Amino acid sequence: MSAANEPVPFEAFEGGAYLHGTKADLAAGDLLVPGRESNFEQGRLTNFVYFTATLDAAAWGAELAAGEGHGRIYIVEPVGDFEDDPNVTHKRFPGNPTMSFRSREPVRVVGEVRDWVGHSREKMRAMRDGLDALKRQGSAQIED
Repeated sequence: MSAANEPVPFEAFEGGAYLHGTKADLAAGDLLVPGRESNFEQGRLTNFVYFTATLDAAAWGAELAAGEGHGRIYIVEPVGDFEDDPNVTHKRFPGNPTMSFRSREPVRVVGEVRDWVGHSREKMRAMRDGLDALKRQGSAQIED
């Protein structure tokens, strides 16, 4: 895979649409709701639904999500209030350049991005190594 085809960090997706990356098999009209098992911590129920306006962040979500099968990226529409995701905006990227958000309200699936290209093996390995290091240090807590 060419790095030129990979998602570009901090670049808004087409038309300003919101995206959600996961391994779940969803359909248009489905609602993502808080209180379900986390995509990233087995046995943990989430208090929020997370989404982004960048293909890069959605691809990370799809690629790193727990579960079997391939990652999927859905176009979503929040049905209520939402806020910047403090796990990214305050801890790593002040100002929210990843355009990452969360909501206690449902988020509706309105479509799927089918032709996306994921991150290179090297970037995936580096991300997983970094996440593993955070877990070992006890710094991988999700502010939920």
